[in-house]
Amino acid sequence: REVCEGQQLDMDYSKMDHVGMDQYIEMITLKTSVLLAASLEAGAIIGGASENNCNQLYEFGKKIGIAFQIQDDYLDAFGDPEIVGKQPGGDILAEKKTYLYIQLLNKLNSEEKEAMDSASLSPEGKVQLVTEMMKKYHLDAELKAVALKYSTSAIEHLNAVLCSDDNKEGKTNH
Repeated sequence: REVCEGQQLDMDYSKMDHVGMDQYIEMITLKTSVLLAASLEAGAIIGGASENNCNQLYEFGKKIGIAFQIQDDYLDAFGDPEIVGKQPGGDILAEKKTYLYIQLLNKLNSEEKEAMDSASLSPEGKVQLVTEMMKKYHLDAELKAVALKYSTSAIEHLNAVLCSDDNKEGKTNH
């Protein structure tokens, strides 16, 4: 249910003029992270893990899912099409409210907003203009730092799982 709610929020947000960062994080948590988190928690429950370990694995999945979605937003805007397998800027053209887009809208002056909204821009021109403005405001580096923050938090939860390091790395003595 939560995944569907997150997907609906993603579609709703693309039609809204303003979306806050808290709303964005909630949306990607629902859209992406809860499925991974619930899968990890379910596996822990089936495996007979303690309540603490189940909770830590859920939080690990949630945080790593957020980091994944943020990295996916980065790749959509700045990824190499040869590696990513798609043309950059799909989210920009769909006016999806990604971390980059939300932060950019908060930083633009009125002239820049007008330029970005210009109907005379080709799709490629819009993607180029928006990504250039994102770089101008160093949002590409900011986004990488945010993804690192979430992935570091995820690893802290994984490290808090009470089991041997060999088990965490998938090494068994079978």
